This record gives sequence, C-alpha cells and structure tokens, in this order.
Amino acid sequence: MGIEITQWDVQEMIGTMPVKGNRQPFGLLHGGANAVLAEQLGSLGSAMHAHQFGSIAVGLELSCTHHRAAREGIVTGVARPIHLGRSTTTYEIVVTDEDGKRTCTARLTCILRAKPPGA
Repeated sequence: MGIEITQWDVQEMIGTMPVKGNRQPFGLLHGGANAVLAEQLGSLGSAMHAHQFGSIAVGLELSCTHHRAAREGIVTGVARPIHLGRSTTTYEIVVTDEDGKRTCTARLTCILRAKPPGA
C-alpha cells in the first residue's frame, strides 16, 4: 500500500499513501485503499489510547464516503478522535489529494479489549 505515517499522536494521526499501485481498473484510487488508509490511522490512534488502560484496540465498524476521485500523486489522511473512552474509540479520518481537496471521509470505531495472553 505504501502508507507512511508522518505524525503519531492520539489526538492527530497523519499518514500518506501513493495513488500509483493502489488504483482500480478505471485508473482511480481504489475505494478499498482509502479504507485501508483510514483504518490504519484510526487503529493506530485507538491502540495508543488503549495502551494507557493495558488494553488493545480492535476494529468494530468502518464507514467510508468517497467524495471525489484521485488519479495520481499521493493522498493524505488525517485521523482525529471523536470519542476516546475506556471501552470504545471513534475517529474521523479525512483523506485529501495533493490539492487539499477532500476525496474521502471515513469513521472508524474500535472496541478496547483486555490483552490476550502472551500479547
């Protein structure tokens, strides 16, 4: 996928992903690639939050709205928390193209669970 995390913080997780190599047959950035970027960013933020409770975060629900197509360059995802609780987290992830135009808005909810044995 070529995702690079450029900022690590519970309050704002940022990452980039190239369009090249992540296109669907019509030459547009694949919607599934947007979902992967969104889930990666939201999950990392959720995991960092869960760590303070000795928990792990696992995805519960992901929804993506694809606003416009990206055809080249890189896209940037910015994940910010909507809710940081003891049992769930919810992040909004906004993906933009190189011109700063919103291409996708996603929402990820994770559930926080006890660490499994050996983790």
